[in-house]
Amino acid sequence: MDPRVTEITAFWRFLLQRFLADRCINSAAALTYTTLFAVVPMMTVVFVMLSAVPAFQGMGEQIQSFVFNNFVPSTGETVQVYLRDFITQARQLTWVGVVVLAVTAYAMLVTIEKTFNTIWRVRQPRRGVASFLLYWAILSLGPLLLGAGFAASTYITSLALLSGPDAVMGAKTLIGFMPLLSSVAAFTLLYATVPNARVPLRHAFLGGAFTAVLFEAAKGIFGLYVSLFPGYHLIYGAFATVPLFLLWIYLSWLIVLFGAEMACNLGYNYRWRELALPRPLVMLGILRLFYERQLRGGDLGHADVQRAGWLMPEEEWNEILDHLEQERLICRTANGNWALCRDLRELSVQHLLDRSPWPLPRLEQLPARLDEPWYGSFRVALEKLHEERRQLLGGDLATWLHPKSTDK
Repeated sequence: MDPRVTEITAFWRFLLQRFLADRCINSAAALTYTTLFAVVPMMTVVFVMLSAVPAFQGMGEQIQSFVFNNFVPSTGETVQVYLRDFITQARQLTWVGVVVLAVTAYAMLVTIEKTFNTIWRVRQPRRGVASFLLYWAILSLGPLLLGAGFAASTYITSLALLSGPDAVMGAKTLIGFMPLLSSVAAFTLLYATVPNARVPLRHAFLGGAFTAVLFEAAKGIFGLYVSLFPGYHLIYGAFATVPLFLLWIYLSWLIVLFGAEMACNLGYNYRWRELALPRPLVMLGILRLFYERQLRGGDLGHADVQRAGWLMPEEEWNEILDHLEQERLICRTANGNWALCRDLRELSVQHLLDRSPWPLPRLEQLPARLDEPWYGSFRVALEKLHEERRQLLGGDLATWLHPKSTDK
């Protein structure tokens, strides 16, 4: 088989494994439940923010219609009517009621960030001012930017050059792709900003484009299913819209979370997985790099480790950092990297391995050679250790457990 095909197949298999390991199916169900309660508060906040700007009067209804017409299958039409009535009533609330709705919308954003942080294996979520400013920007500036962008696109599409009888060739086709382009932009922004991690813009864009295409395909398939199999209407009658709408929200979150897994793992290094080095060896190699940087008065980051030949993914790097920080061997520097904060001459290899959360590797797990100055001596010591263990503990289990019974 072509190595490229093998690599692509392995990537998608790994992506599915990560999707299941991160419990994204359960997370999608939780986000569906949260969305059910937060959709009206979110739309109300959008309407309130847009109504505060005279130039955006009436823009909220147009945005709502645009979203339901382009991003929700036909089952959402009835729900749209209900939501419009709910929002009309919610807009008559006092400022105290609006604050309560804003808190509900805020809780939804917190849930989304926690789910994304789980996917990105974030060690420390946003806290305090940083978290508040992010959510405040989404709830306040988000609707204003959305209204400005929607107003600009409405003006552009109204130009005779694009939509009139003398429209430029291909202009109408480009306008038809506007919902897809809007989805790509929205998902790219979501993946790039929500996780409390450094997400390369290229990865966020590829994940956003994949999610947008999958989202459009799912919308068409879902609408076709509803039209060809009207069993829900026969069972639920007029109430059929609600379970169908909940099902669509659930499918949407599954797609969004799968796209997040893709954006997160595009930089995963399969060459490192093929090496499959035991974790204690990796830890010793990283400590060697830390020690050399300490001798030169420098610090160490993930990029430095990869340039040194340790092509580990960021997830494994964070696990080793967690352990070394817990043992008070390293500390974070002002520029966000890490440095040794202890003299390694005061620490023995035995103490390090005893405190390690990873077991000693078996002899068959050791590589034949490793380009590390300490590896030859470590391998010889480990072989001697395993040989002495076999001699000391090589007796049969019955003799160890009940010595007297074997004397008969």
